Amino acid sequence: MLSVVIPVLNEAETIISVLRHLTENASEANIAEIIIVDGGSTDQTQQLVKTFAQTASFNVLLISSEKGRAKQMNTGASHATGSILYFLHADSFPPEAYDKHILSEVNKGNEAGCFRMRFDSSHWWLQLAGWLTKFNWRACRGGDQSQFITQKLFNEIGGYDDTYVIYEDNILINELYARKQFVVIPYWLTSSARRYLEHGVWRLQYHFWAIYVKRWMGADAQTLYSYYCKHIRNSKQVLPSNIEVATPSEVMADE
Repeated sequence: MLSVVIPVLNEAETIISVLRHLTENASEANIAEIIIVDGGSTDQTQQLVKTFAQTASFNVLLISSEKGRAKQMNTGASHATGSILYFLHADSFPPEAYDKHILSEVNKGNEAGCFRMRFDSSHWWLQLAGWLTKFNWRACRGGDQSQFITQKLFNEIGGYDDTYVIYEDNILINELYARKQFVVIPYWLTSSARRYLEHGVWRLQYHFWAIYVKRWMGADAQTLYSYYCKHIRNSKQVLPSNIEVATPSEVMADE
């Protein structure tokens, strides 16, 4: 069975949509639990999850953790009872029957991997970036594509490296590629382009590339986080209306 783990911090805007999507597109028999790991939200995220859990047929758990996505995901994994972990961002929507697709790969002997990903935006670069995720190339990977991994392999690796406040997904992915244990499932997950809308597509992409190169050249966790704080976290802008954003259901209807 799968344990879905979602780290959240002030995700009141999207969390119910994600929970509904997860429960409507999987079999209850395949999902051990959906674990929402809250890092100290100050909006309505926690209350929304609690209310949803009261009426959901699926087992939905809300737990608290020290803030930090790696720490939150490790905490969620420690509470998971499923033999397969599925880590998902709070603004990403996996394909229909995502549970069956993941179980099928594990049954084939593939212990870790992700889905192809596309953004909910018509911007040509974001569409191209999404299209490239179909290839099983290390350079095309990222946490937005979600991550499934068996509990056994996750524990062997030691989980996410929580010294990394950012780039933690990539550290785990690097380890999986080094072990030649990664598969890209040929179905599409839809992820929000909201960060690109906030910062500007080219500006944000440039800084993501810079972080990638800095890590490749040996930068440590603190250096990456300092760069992120200076160039991304503390600087936002709103793009002109030439970038159109579709809802996840509209995007998936095009499959």
